[in-house]
Amino acid sequence: MATDFDSRELGISDYWRAVILFGRNVASYKFALAKSLLEMQPQSGQLIKMSDIAPVFSRHITEHLKIADKQGTSRSSNFLDACRKFNSDEINESDLLEATVRYGFVNVIDAFHVVGQKDIPFRFYIDERKEHDGIRVTDEFSKLVASDQISALPHETESRWRLVETAWELGVSRSLLSIQHDSEDDMFIAQMTNNRRKSVTGSREALNGYQRGRCFYCGSTIGAGTAGIKGVEVDHFFPHVLKQYGLGGIIDGIWNLVLACPECNRGPQGKFAQVPSPGLLRRLHIRNEYLINSNHPLRETLMLQTGNTEQLRAKFLNKMHDQARTALIHIWEPQILKD
Repeated sequence: MATDFDSRELGISDYWRAVILFGRNVASYKFALAKSLLEMQPQSGQLIKMSDIAPVFSRHITEHLKIADKQGTSRSSNFLDACRKFNSDEINESDLLEATVRYGFVNVIDAFHVVGQKDIPFRFYIDERKEHDGIRVTDEFSKLVASDQISALPHETESRWRLVETAWELGVSRSLLSIQHDSEDDMFIAQMTNNRRKSVTGSREALNGYQRGRCFYCGSTIGAGTAGIKGVEVDHFFPHVLKQYGLGGIIDGIWNLVLACPECNRGPQGKFAQVPSPGLLRRLHIRNEYLINSNHPLRETLMLQTGNTEQLRAKFLNKMHDQARTALIHIWEPQILKD
């Protein structure tokens, strides 16, 4: 089907998302660099001096340190220490920028394009620090800026950053972070050890990249245009009305949340209180497996909700589908599937 998440040909925005969503995280510098480039939007062939990107880069780090003091797995960091001193007015901006140029880019420039054990096939910049003390923007980055996904990418980067730093703050592996969905505010909430709840990130921002910026049902582009990612709708794959049939809070599980265009969610031919087709059920299974097998920060939550093995998770979904169809009768799928 058009939006099976492991089959559609990869575009330039998919490779960018691979860097942000699946790249190795030992510190938050990758997120800060990504947000800086998206904010600055340099042109193809442009040389960006490290001194030019340092103010934007350090601003993103210092802002996040105010949210969560732990911004990496290392016990010490000269750069993070400088950012903390700036936040506490122990050093001025000039000292911060000097420390940023000296320490902030040491590893992140080389590691940015690495996913798994090797680089992605495209590069968004070329490292020219030795020759020109900067990085040179490539055609690929200009294509990314011109893509229909560009408005969503800063939000997705911020969301991923919030999930990862929350795991670090709580002292757990990002793959063990247990998250709940607050349907009233459309937020993902972390359960703290003292029984407090902490808002982490918006559900739209957290899920959009893993649907590759497309409606779960019809495959149309979402998260673009003037409304941006806020125009995307969070939908219960198995309708919320099933709570009336004894299925309770399980319907609100993250496993059951997808992003949809308004037409599929509540348009004239929309899903409403109907049961998605068996083909769409297979797509939900693929989506959930995609998140689990890629060590998504919501991995543990999804496994707790649906089962510890793929076989158990498939059985769980099939059982849910049978129960939903018995209660609601009608099967639905979009009239048009887009590539």
